[in-house]
Amino acid sequence: MSDVIDNQTDVAVVRNDSPTVTQLEEEGDVAADYIEEFLDICDLDGDIDIDVRNGRAYVAVTAAEGSNIRVLSKPDVVSALQELTRLAVQSKTGAFSRLILDIGGSRDARQAELSVLVDSAIAQLDGGAASAALPPMSSYERKLVHDVVSDRGFVSTSHGEGRDRHTVITRA
Repeated sequence: MSDVIDNQTDVAVVRNDSPTVTQLEEEGDVAADYIEEFLDICDLDGDIDIDVRNGRAYVAVTAAEGSNIRVLSKPDVVSALQELTRLAVQSKTGAFSRLILDIGGSRDARQAELSVLVDSAIAQLDGGAASAALPPMSSYERKLVHDVVSDRGFVSTSHGEGRDRHTVITRA
């Protein structure tokens, strides 16, 4: 359940249901418009693809090899731009957005990095450690880690608050 401010009446509206595919597609369209304008302002080249995956709008910016879009594909930049895009969507639709933004394959690259971190943590467990903690990361990245850990037959839990929230891996 989430509270949403109705921009017309400044009244909080409570939405009990998950967004529909149509609502997610609308989020994707609004996000694509925002990103397209951002790319134009920055004089960056990129093609925008919109998809709906796992109950979220997924917006990917792709470009040809050697494109100048690489300046935006660093994880911290993608996260910041994702938050700005979510705010733009929320401003336009009046509903909280959980959209995922991928720039230049940054999400796949980060998932590969997270798999390496999980492998290292599992090696610590195989070496006799009772648990292995990963560095703090976003909720989306922790979800990816939980999935990888589960696939490998181990257990993971999130610990900490805010920016310090991290994943701890243990044996099943």
